[in-house]
Amino acid sequence: MSEKPAPYQGDEASKVRRMEEFRIFYNHTIHPELLRMERGRIRLLRLLFFSTLFMIGVIFFEFYLNILALTLLLAIPLGAYISYLLYRIQRFRLTFKPNVVSLILDFIDDGMNFDPAHPLKYDPKKLIEKEQFQKSKIFATKAPYYTGEDFISGRIGEMDFEMSELHVKELSPVANRLDEVFRGVFMHATFPEDARGRVIIWPRRLRQYHTKAIKDFTWNKGQNQDEEVNNPKFRELFLTYATEDTHVEGILSEPMQEAIVKYCAATGKDLFMSFIDKEIYAAVSEDKDILEPYLFRSNLSFELVRQFFEDINLLLRIAEDFDQTH
Repeated sequence: MSEKPAPYQGDEASKVRRMEEFRIFYNHTIHPELLRMERGRIRLLRLLFFSTLFMIGVIFFEFYLNILALTLLLAIPLGAYISYLLYRIQRFRLTFKPNVVSLILDFIDDGMNFDPAHPLKYDPKKLIEKEQFQKSKIFATKAPYYTGEDFISGRIGEMDFEMSELHVKELSPVANRLDEVFRGVFMHATFPEDARGRVIIWPRRLRQYHTKAIKDFTWNKGQNQDEEVNNPKFRELFLTYATEDTHVEGILSEPMQEAIVKYCAATGKDLFMSFIDKEIYAAVSEDKDILEPYLFRSNLSFELVRQFFEDINLLLRIAEDFDQTH
């Protein structure tokens, strides 16, 4: 066991101080970038406004002349111009998040136990592979619908990790539709040494949606281990299953449990975790695309950025805690 303190110790004061540091970083670094992109958004809105007026004028002119050949001739350049406007909107949307995420990762990179030889990397189009998602054993699904984006990878201490946003659906057993399995941020980390033991936690309120995954785990010698969890709020929020030879609190440290409870209480989000020997998985639910920019209202919002920061930061702290205490 490492002598380093768990990252949740000094928790509340440390958390407040970290958020204050992030607020300062936002004001000095992220806000100027948001301001630059806000000017681009306003220019785009002006272009859309005058383009709309122009196209309405052209349409009225066509109706006034009522010449079919002219209408067909003008349809081609108008269609091309509309395609150009859609391209401009899409380019704004696709460049907004990478610019902001890169800055957030710069801040996180400076404040945690990251290996300087393995800095955080970001790929907006990549995602965690379906096979890795299924290996977590958290969700029992074939995942016929599986998409994602915003892949982040790096190393915390001795542990390699990867995470991305995922949206997973499966075929409904009772209707001809796709039911949502998971939508949010998913992380996978690998402990560098051999480890034995399996633990999975599910939100207690969602038990009915994960009956198959729970049955699959119990079939593989897992059993309910709620009595091994000393934190009463954690027991109230989560179902804890583990194999008989696994010491639950040796994996889920008490400071980690407390941090997870506070995070879920503050955000209202659901969190899932599994420890399958040397593989660690964690997932935070999110019912909308994170950091997606608005077009018709301002994106100068600390809250918009803070939410993404807190989701990523929690998952990385879980990996860091496991690295430092095992």
